[in-house]
Amino acid sequence: MFEFIRTHQRLMQFFLLIFLGPLFVIGGMQMGRFGGGSDDVVAKVGDKAITQQELEYALREQGPNAANQPGVRQQLLDKLIAEQAMMVEAKHDHSFPASADIQAFVLKTFPELADPKLSKEERAQRYTALAAAQGMSVAGLESQVARMLVVERTLGAVQSSSFAPKSLAAHLAEAIAQEREVQQIAFKTADYTSQIKPTDEQLKAYYNKNLAQYQVPEQAKIEYVVLSADSLAQQINVSDADANAFYEQNKKRYVVDEQWRASHILINAKKSASDEVKSAAKAKAEKLLAEVRKNPGEFAKLAKENSDDPGSAERGGDLDFFGKGMMVKPFEDAVSKMKVNEISDVVQSDYGYHIIMLTGIKPAQTKSLDEVKSDIVAELKKQRAGKLYSELRETFTNTVYEQADSLQPVIDKLADKAKLKIETAVNVARKPDPNVAPSVAYNNPKFLTALFADDSIKGKHNTEAQEVAPGVMISGRVSEYKPAAQKSLDEVQASVREAVTQEEARKMAQKAEEAKLAALKAKDDSTGFGAVQTVSRPKPAGLSPAVLQAVMKADASALPAFVGVDEPGVGYSVYRINKVSQPAAQDPGLSSAVQQQLGTALAQQETLTYLEALKQKAKVKILRPDFVNPPPGKDGDGADGK
Repeated sequence: MFEFIRTHQRLMQFFLLIFLGPLFVIGGMQMGRFGGGSDDVVAKVGDKAITQQELEYALREQGPNAANQPGVRQQLLDKLIAEQAMMVEAKHDHSFPASADIQAFVLKTFPELADPKLSKEERAQRYTALAAAQGMSVAGLESQVARMLVVERTLGAVQSSSFAPKSLAAHLAEAIAQEREVQQIAFKTADYTSQIKPTDEQLKAYYNKNLAQYQVPEQAKIEYVVLSADSLAQQINVSDADANAFYEQNKKRYVVDEQWRASHILINAKKSASDEVKSAAKAKAEKLLAEVRKNPGEFAKLAKENSDDPGSAERGGDLDFFGKGMMVKPFEDAVSKMKVNEISDVVQSDYGYHIIMLTGIKPAQTKSLDEVKSDIVAELKKQRAGKLYSELRETFTNTVYEQADSLQPVIDKLADKAKLKIETAVNVARKPDPNVAPSVAYNNPKFLTALFADDSIKGKHNTEAQEVAPGVMISGRVSEYKPAAQKSLDEVQASVREAVTQEEARKMAQKAEEAKLAALKAKDDSTGFGAVQTVSRPKPAGLSPAVLQAVMKADASALPAFVGVDEPGVGYSVYRINKVSQPAAQDPGLSSAVQQQLGTALAQQETLTYLEALKQKAKVKILRPDFVNPPPGKDGDGADGK
């Protein structure tokens, strides 16, 4: 736990924000970054808009199949709305980070910006270059930092107030550890398939009911051109002199502060815990400290046996090397005053009581030019490519529109500044292909919507230039088009016959299971059941999660008890519950682990409740339900998917 917390300190979150950009908190991109008119607004939170482009961007970040998974659009939109609601509330209650605080945070994180030798103009230039390297303006960068701070403060405050009663945790631990002695009788679909002889009428009925399964989808062969900042960066050369000048100007940026390596033993006692809990935790920590001082060589053993930080406990308490800002302040303050192999007194933090052993120190050092040159070259390329992309996008947009019957003019027009080329793709469909990476420009839903518009298909004209991601613009045209076609029943008869056979066999297995279950409830009979096995939630004995849940949830107040279970892809089963018991010796750490997980669950629930209240207060409006939850057969933009 403590190791997890230290890796989520504000400084580390900021670095993730800067270097991973949109991966920070789904919806963490600057609102309005993607532009778009009022028709593109999916939802409004107060007077703030969430656009279709933002939701599409969040979808792409989830992977190639995200757009086709039910409910994902709604989940992502909920997160975007929740984040914006937190921003609205922070402004309303005057807790929104002040501009001076945001800038101070950036300056602290990037000390080269605070170099007193810099003039005001030089500092502004470096600040602008830092933002540009991330594809943002200075205002956009500061908006990102503010958003991160608001989310961190809001969620941290809510989650830190949660409390899980020990009595409830103990009760849940007993339920989790409960064991049930069961037997199974299976009714497998495969056992009934030989009895099924589908009629022509059944085949025809199934085929007519499932016509969409037997279609050859519409397909197109396309040509397209991509203007990409990343591709432009590959064409830019950075001289050694430029790299050296950048290094000298930003030398403080490559200073690695002193780092420490430590091991610790943590005894949990949250800030919100009662005085009684804190007193007991402190007493335990002091007792362990006395043992450690007597036998320092036993530190790792005692950490494994006693530490409440599971991430480090299994490694004997080792936290590896860490620098300033990566630990909570009381912990860092203690470590900074210690010598190697020294053991601290008991140190209290918001998470409990720590016993710390300092095991190593790395002195501060400045990385050489050779060590960072590749990063400098990449950063300079990115900065220059971003600027060049901004210069070329208008020419790209105008040329593909004005010369609508060919993409070659845009190649010729930009030849002196960018090496673009016409690319092709085959078997392109109206919806994104789950087998093609979502980062591939032509696999973007916005571009595909434009590509399959009537004018593009019938006239084979260029699409308007579409910005499908920050720094990526595409235009394309359909060179060949094949409309959707329906396969005849004769062509697909074998697969239809197999589908009907499986469906009818499953129905027979279900009827057999239901009949057996009814008979057993009327009169117990152990005939046909398999061997006795003991199962529990920690030890499922090979049962699938769904089957185990059904068995453990079944009413066992009167034994034997029986429960019927649907096992998709296999058939149906009836389980006979013969005995319910508690294990003779319950894992002593189970109650503690359950209480910790329960506390996390309660914190999450309190967070969801609070966010829901914020959303209601902000008067959220969903303006494009057709895009968020497209009906069957529809694309995300509401266009017919046929």
